[in-house]
Amino acid sequence: MKYTLTMIFAMMTLSLAAQTTSDFENFNISLDSALNGSDGNGGFQNGNIFLTNEFNPTWQSWTGWGISSMRDTLTPGYLNDFSAITGSGYNSPTYATAYASNGSKIELEGDAAGGIVNGFYATNNTYGYLSMRDGDGFAKKFGGLIGDDPDYLLLTIKKYKDGVMGTDSVDFYLADFRFSDNSQDYIVKDWQYIDLTSLGNVDSLKFIMRSTDNSTFGMNTPSYFCMDDFTTADHLVSTTNIQTPTLKLFPNPTTDFITIEGIETLKSRYAIIDINGRLVQNANFSTTENRIEVGHLPNGTYVISISTENGKVSKMFIKR
Repeated sequence: MKYTLTMIFAMMTLSLAAQTTSDFENFNISLDSALNGSDGNGGFQNGNIFLTNEFNPTWQSWTGWGISSMRDTLTPGYLNDFSAITGSGYNSPTYATAYASNGSKIELEGDAAGGIVNGFYATNNTYGYLSMRDGDGFAKKFGGLIGDDPDYLLLTIKKYKDGVMGTDSVDFYLADFRFSDNSQDYIVKDWQYIDLTSLGNVDSLKFIMRSTDNSTFGMNTPSYFCMDDFTTADHLVSTTNIQTPTLKLFPNPTTDFITIEGIETLKSRYAIIDINGRLVQNANFSTTENRIEVGHLPNGTYVISISTENGKVSKMFIKR
């Protein structure tokens, strides 16, 4: 049977488009300006996230997150600590800048709290990029004099759920000079997407930076990066007109298969839809088997929609 887009949408109790993207344009700052947290609010709220900030009025310094529309891609040094090396946000002028010397934090709010984070776009800060490319009074030039030093700048994103840091994390190299072929060495200079769906359900995220250039006092490499279009998935799990015991789906996340419990498999049918709304698998349940093989699916986030005589129910799962 061929499924139209309308039929696929009807199988899902909620569209996968139910997402919130934080693009940081709500601060309405003028071009080439920045917010460093001097208002004392402790951070910045946008969409379904809160970016924490600590501002020191004595030193007029900040850590955590700031909001920026700076376009300076040429000026080296710590006074240019708000600019993205791209010269703008991902799709708009404004973006967020992190100074993650002690780890920057994002808290999920509203519909996003305790749910899935789809991901965000990241790039290097101008101060950090130029420091790694050229070296400065504090930090070395990545690769060293002849380019053979195996330097890197690594961003690690860790999750918290119910106040406990999870064991899962996502790594992203903002610079990597560890290749045997020096022509493959790179420092990120454009916006690149980081997928966070593998972290599962989260309450907050912590962003930690590590470098190969360190001293007694910590990293010599500037611990900055920039972020834009942070997207959360809202209300992806819901139940509609179903008169059966609570449906259970496990394991979740999964690698090879999912098992469905709490629903009669007789005269039931399922459909699996990917994050782009495409139907990727569908079939009738066996009268004796409620296990569904998903090992062949690409890693990512999916919704399984189950239709029965009594109604329909949808659940989200993660394939790793």
